[in-house]
Amino acid sequence: MGQRAYVFETRITKTVHLNYLLFLPKGYGAYPEENWPLILFLHGAGERGDDLSLVKKHSIPKVVEQQEDFPFIAVSPQCPRDSWWSDHIEALDGLLSEITTTYAVDTDRVYLTGLSMGGYGAWHLATVYPERFAAVVPICGGGAWFLGFPENVCAIKDVPVWAFHGARDDLVPLEESEKMVETLKACGGNVRFTVYPDADHDSWTRTYGSPELYEWLLKHAR
Repeated sequence: MGQRAYVFETRITKTVHLNYLLFLPKGYGAYPEENWPLILFLHGAGERGDDLSLVKKHSIPKVVEQQEDFPFIAVSPQCPRDSWWSDHIEALDGLLSEITTTYAVDTDRVYLTGLSMGGYGAWHLATVYPERFAAVVPICGGGAWFLGFPENVCAIKDVPVWAFHGARDDLVPLEESEKMVETLKACGGNVRFTVYPDADHDSWTRTYGSPELYEWLLKHAR
């Protein structure tokens, strides 16, 4: 009979699962017609697992515990143990769809941020779904070469980006953010870059503690 060429095609259904924290601001629901800006926060490698209290250790989930009038809906998913955010890009997209459908979200003001492993995740998620986000804030992250970075970052050249990094970071070298920022600038991106000369890996406490960050986010809409 000999050898012949064929095409195989089928539909595969995939079930995804993410635990997450959800913060609704004080005053949410007071006016049914009011929609709220949303921040999606991606944590670092140390907070992976199935214990959501770990996610509250740093940054946005910690800020909202102390500030009930925080003016954003905040969604903080937890990356499962022994995996990376790059393994859960479809799940994150699905989670955003669920939240924006269920809650009073201003879909023109959805913002993405993450630190360390979550900084890498923020760069990656934004480039896969650039149409979703009004602005992106990656902190002490970068882009993995096996995912096509830094070149793939040009997918978000029309999305405002503010990147942060500590000059003394010995876990994620400053060069990781520099490569992304330089490539984005070269393709005409709207990017701002802040380097803390005295900071090591923790460049997030200062960043998320600054009112200027949230003022900057709210200036941007899709």
